[in-house]
Amino acid sequence: MTKAKNHTLYWSTALHGGSKFYFAATDQGLCYVGSPDRPYEEMVTAVSRHRPDSTWIQDDEGLKTVRAELVEYMEGTRRDFSFTFDLIGTPFQLAVWQALCRIPYGETRSYAEIAQAILKPAAVRAVGAAIGANPVLVVIPCHRVIGKNGAMTGYRGGLDMKTKLLQLEQQQSREQITC
Repeated sequence: MTKAKNHTLYWSTALHGGSKFYFAATDQGLCYVGSPDRPYEEMVTAVSRHRPDSTWIQDDEGLKTVRAELVEYMEGTRRDFSFTFDLIGTPFQLAVWQALCRIPYGETRSYAEIAQAILKPAAVRAVGAAIGANPVLVVIPCHRVIGKNGAMTGYRGGLDMKTKLLQLEQQQSREQITC
């Protein structure tokens, strides 16, 4: 895994349902979305692991599209995001995160299915670790991954948030069906 050279990191917050989410981006794209109501320092620590010596600038205006789309998603009025990513990870992690982005809105997959999707069927535990390292909560939909038996499994944002996101997506998917 490589580390990014000194870059400027732009950060802001999104508010939804009484919760605050910190998020960060570089000039190349979104690089972090935090768990609800976690402190600013958690974002800085997580992002700085791969982007040491970067300069942090609060940029509410420059990140208004990211904020708006995050809130729209959490309100059930958005299914897809328009912005790019700037992710740092191993080739394996990047493959897992790309596979997560291919899970359709309102659907779930098991860890084993993700391992199959990236052509590493024996790497189920490693897939779980890569999902746990997903730096862009909600947008890269790791909440759509559940246990093989359908059980809710770990989620950086907490199982309550994971359940709410899945319920939101499934409800919105049902409402979109017309005959």
